[in-house]
Order: sequence, then structure tokens, then C-alpha cells
Amino acid sequence: MSDENDKKWFDKKISRRDFLKKAGMVGAGAAIGASGAGAIFANMFSGKANQVVGNEEISFYGEHQSGIATPVQKNVYFAVLDLHSTDKEEIKQMFKDWTDYSEKLMKGELVAPELANHLVPPIDTGETVGLNPYRLTITFGISPSFLDKLKMDNKKMEEFKDLPHFPRDQIKDKYKGGDICIQACADDAQVAFHAVRNLVRKGRALITLKWTQAGFLPIGNGKETPRNLFGFKDGTENPKNNNDFKNVVWYDKNNWLKNGTFLIVRRIQMHLETWDRTNLQEQENTFGRYKESGAPFGETDEFATIDINKKGSDGKPVLPIDSHVYLAKKADVKIARRAFSYSNGIDEVSGQFDAGLLFICFQKHPDQFIKI
Repeated sequence: MSDENDKKWFDKKISRRDFLKKAGMVGAGAAIGASGAGAIFANMFSGKANQVVGNEEISFYGEHQSGIATPVQKNVYFAVLDLHSTDKEEIKQMFKDWTDYSEKLMKGELVAPELANHLVPPIDTGETVGLNPYRLTITFGISPSFLDKLKMDNKKMEEFKDLPHFPRDQIKDKYKGGDICIQACADDAQVAFHAVRNLVRKGRALITLKWTQAGFLPIGNGKETPRNLFGFKDGTENPKNNNDFKNVVWYDKNNWLKNGTFLIVRRIQMHLETWDRTNLQEQENTFGRYKESGAPFGETDEFATIDINKKGSDGKPVLPIDSHVYLAKKADVKIARRAFSYSNGIDEVSGQFDAGLLFICFQKHPDQFIKI
């Protein structure tokens, strides 16, 4: 594909949400192998993030994709897709259709009005009739394999590659790879599912589902950082403002990914029964934070500045050197976490809860995640 043809890849409307300008996948080391995407206006993940607002709309258009810096919603429906076409014109049209659908869905509208002919299937599946948009955001990402299939290797910058294998990885094959991802977040679970369902339905001639995962967060009081299923606060160190997102999340090199970002997603099954038998001290040592307040060891405030060299009255380090806080701080990098809890019933092998964390994070370079 020539440079001139690349420029014509999408029409003007698509270019504002250009898949290649605003999205990029990151590697087979994550649950889907890799996945990346962009975002909308920057704001805190905590605080306003926990409000339940039924009729608030978020625009599909903007400098960045929505669903990254947007205050986090209560529900997510995440889908990873395999692409089965190499026809660039067909794929271009699918992206255009998805743009049209996404714009309507995020306004709380159906993707199409009811048909006059009742002898054919409705275009919209209809489960959100009468529902508000519930701050729906739709975020798209592509992987290195997407570019490989379209023979667009010239678009793969050095950092756009699969993640390395990590020592404790036990990733099932079905959660590896994938060409496209869709993240739909909303304060209503059915609204999020409806969005992905209709987008996948529209593109079904070119794509198939590889895996999906629904996730949730507590409603809370709108002022506290959400807690994961281990009972600890998740997202305390997230970027707090536009400048933080500029430094941590938004890709700033002058190529097709500029103003986009890299997304990494990992479906982490938590061994809750084992955790529930672990004493509180060991639980807190794992994170390096007090469970109730979320404050790092030696402090009283959740957002206190962390000094990994701080020693207690006994002269010993306050933070365990293998704690999450210590290791993350020592790496001296930040990421934007957008994690959700999940519960999939009972694990068919262990007979215990199949529940855990749908870990999603955004960063301007995959190395930020790798170092942590």
C-alpha cells in the first residue's frame, strides 16, 4: 500500500478516530497477546469515576479515543476479534460502519430505526430500547498481526511488537493473539454489551470473536478509589490530569500513532480461596499498603508520596522489597490502569471461583508496563 493510498485509508470523518492514528496493540504476552488503543479527555480515574449518571453522553469524536482518560465507568465488555480478510476496501468500509454505529450508540441511540418490513431481522438488536447512554465509551485497538495480515509492515514502529514472556505467565492459548479489540465501558452492563454485540454483528463477514470478558466495579460513594476482589484499592497511582496523561499515556512521536497510546490487557484469575486463608499482615505485605485506608506502609494517606528507602524505628525498611508498591516505585515509571473485576462462575478444573481482574492499562510505550 503506497503512502498516498495510506493517506486515503479513511475519509475525513474516520480520520478523527483513525484506527491507525489512535490505536495500537502490544503483544502476545498479554491475555489477548496484545492490544492497544487511544482515548478522550483526561481526568481522574477515582473520584468522579464512580458516579452513576444515566443520561450523560460522551462524544465519540475528539483528539483521543474515549474510554482511556474518561472517568472510569462501572462496567466493561471487552472483545478480541480475529480478522479474516485482507481486502483493504472491505476493512475500510467496516471501520466506517463502526464509526457510524459508535457515534449513535454513545448518544444512546439505536444503530438504525425499526424496519417497516417485519419479516426481516431488525438491524439493531434492541436490548437498550428505553435506556440512556450511561456514559458509554467505545475504544478500538489493533495488533501487530493486523498490520501483518494487511502487509503493512512499514507501519510497525520498533515498540509495536508482542510482549515478552513473563516468569509467572500461565496464559491459555485462547487468550493469546487477536487482531482487533473493542472495549465498551458504561454505567450499565447491558448498554456495554449491546454496543459490542451490534458492532460485531455489523462486521461479521470479516471478523469472528476470539474471546470476550465482562467486568465490573463497585458503585461506591463516588469519592474513593475502587477496590479489586482482593479488597485492596486499585488505581491509586493513576494519572490525575491532562499533563499527567501527556507524560504517561499519549504517544507523541510524529507518525501514525501520534496522540494514540498502547493498550495492554491481561485476564488475571485470582485464587480467592487461597487469598481468603491468608492473614491480613501477609495480604498487606503483598501490596505494601494498608488494606482499609490504602495508604502505603508508614503513611496515613492513600496518596502520600512513597519513599522506598524509608526505614522504621527499628531501622528496617518500611516497605517489603517484594511488595507491589516497592517494585512499581523502583521501576520509576507510571501507567494508566483501567482494571475491572470479573466473575465467570466456577472454574471447571478446580471447582472454585473463576474470578479475578481484567487488567487493562494504557501507556505511551510498552516498556513502561514491562518494567513494572
